[in-house]
Amino acid sequence: MNEVLYRKTINDFENIFTNSWQAEQTRQYLIKLYQDGETFEQIAAASKVMSEHSLKLPIARELQNSLLDNCGTGGDRSDSFNISTTVSILLSACGCKVAKHGNKSITSQSGSANMLEALGVNLDLDISSQVDMLLHTNFVFMFAIYHHKAMKHIMPIRQSINHRTIFNILGPLTNPACVKKQLIGVFDKTFLSNITKALKLNQSTSAIVVSSKDGLDEVSISDITYACSLRNGDINSFVINPEKVGLKFWAKNDIKGGNPKENAKITKDILQGKTTGAKLDIVLLNCAVALVVDAKVDNINDGIELSKTSIYDGNASKKLEQIIDVSNSF
Repeated sequence: MNEVLYRKTINDFENIFTNSWQAEQTRQYLIKLYQDGETFEQIAAASKVMSEHSLKLPIARELQNSLLDNCGTGGDRSDSFNISTTVSILLSACGCKVAKHGNKSITSQSGSANMLEALGVNLDLDISSQVDMLLHTNFVFMFAIYHHKAMKHIMPIRQSINHRTIFNILGPLTNPACVKKQLIGVFDKTFLSNITKALKLNQSTSAIVVSSKDGLDEVSISDITYACSLRNGDINSFVINPEKVGLKFWAKNDIKGGNPKENAKITKDILQGKTTGAKLDIVLLNCAVALVVDAKVDNINDGIELSKTSIYDGNASKKLEQIIDVSNSF
C-alpha cells in the first residue's frame, strides 16, 4: 500500500467535500484521476471521505457488522429490470439483514428507488424510521440523495465532464449503514481488483465484486462473470459460470426491463413464484452469490436452492408485503 498517496487523497477529497477548492480545480483533479487510472488507495480514500460526509444510520456496531448490501455501480446500459433490488428483497426473505443503498434512475429507465416506489414502498423515511424499518423487517432502503447532501455542489462539476469520474464507482462503497459485507457489481472488469483492495483497506469483512463478460454490473445469466472475493483478509479471483451451478445460458435480451411500473410487476411476479426463465434465474444466481458473501451458505449451488425455497414457500412474497406495509406505517 502507498500510505503517502492514501493520505494525500484523503486530504484532496476533504477539500472537495468541504467545497474548499474552486470548481475548476476539482474538475481538473477528477479529470487527472480518470486519465491516470484510479488506484485502490485513491478509491479507498475517496470512499472513506465521502462516507464520513454522509448522513449515517445510528445503529449498534453488532448490528452494523451483520448487515449485507448488494449494489451495482450502474453504467452498464443493459436496460435490465431491477435485478439487485429484487435480489435484496429475496435476501431478506432468506434470513439476511439487508441495508440496501440506491438511487433513482441515472442510466436506465428505472433505478432502484423508482421501482420500489412503484411497488408501493415508502422511501420518505427519516433516519430514525429507517433504523426502525431495519429492525422490524431486516430490510431498509437508503435513498442516496437523502444521505449524501455534500454531493450537491459536486454534481454540476461531474456533469461538466464528458466521461466518467471516480464518483461513478464510489456509490456502492459509501453505504450509510457502514455495512461490512457486500456483493458489488461494476461495469468494467478492470476495476475488480482495485475495488476489492479498497474494500479491504476500509475494513470490509466479506465481499464479492463482479463484472460479467457481456458487460453487466451483475452476475450474468448470459455469459461468464469475472469475480474477485474478499474473505478473512484474503483476495482471490475466480469465474462464475451459470452452467457450472445447474443453470442454463439465456439471451441477454431476456432480462430486459421497462419503466418503474413494468419493473415492479417483474419483481413482484418473481417473488410470488410466477416467473420462470432468465429473469428468475439471474435473480437466483445473484442471490446465491450474495448468500455466500453473508455466509448463509457454503457455495453457490446451496444458495440457489435456498433462494428457490424462499420463493416457493411464500417467504419472499410475504417479505415484500411486510416491507411495503411497515414502510407506510411511519
